[in-house]
Amino acid sequence: MVALRLIRLIETHSEQIAGTLASRIRTSPKTSELQKISESELLTGLRELLLHMSEWLLSKTENDIEQRYNQIAIRRASQGIALADSCWAVVMTKEYLWDFIQKEGFLRNPIELYGEMELLALVDQFFDRALCYMAEGYSQALPEIAAPRKKQREFNAAAFVP
Repeated sequence: MVALRLIRLIETHSEQIAGTLASRIRTSPKTSELQKISESELLTGLRELLLHMSEWLLSKTENDIEQRYNQIAIRRASQGIALADSCWAVVMTKEYLWDFIQKEGFLRNPIELYGEMELLALVDQFFDRALCYMAEGYSQALPEIAAPRKKQREFNAAAFVP
C-alpha cells in the first residue's frame, strides 16, 4: 500500500516535522495563546501524534480519537487557551502534513498518485474528527471551568456588600 509508505515517511521524519510545526504554532498570530504552554509539552504532543500516525489513521477507532481530542480540549481550556487557537493548531498540522506528503512523496506513477490521494483522504478524515471532538471537549470543559469562577465572583461580591 502506497499510503502506508507515505505514513511511514511521516513517522520516520516525526522529529523534524514536530520541530517545524512547534515553531510555526508558537510564532503564528492565530495560535498566540498556545505560547502559554511549554515548548516541551507542545513538542511531546506533536511527536506522539506523528510517531504513531499509522495507528491514528489505520487502527484507532472513532472512540479513540474522541477520547484523545476531548482530553486535549479539556486541558487546553483549563490552561486558558481559546478554542480557536487550538483549532488553528490542528489545521496548521494538517496543512503541514499535506505539504510534506506532496513534497516528500516522490510520486512516480498513477498508482503512487492514487496512494497519495488515499492518504490525504485519511489525513483529512482524522483531522476533521479531531477538530469536532476538540470543540465538544471545550464545550464540556467550559461549564466546569466557569462554575468555580462564577462562585469566586459571587463570593468576592458578597465580601464587598456592607
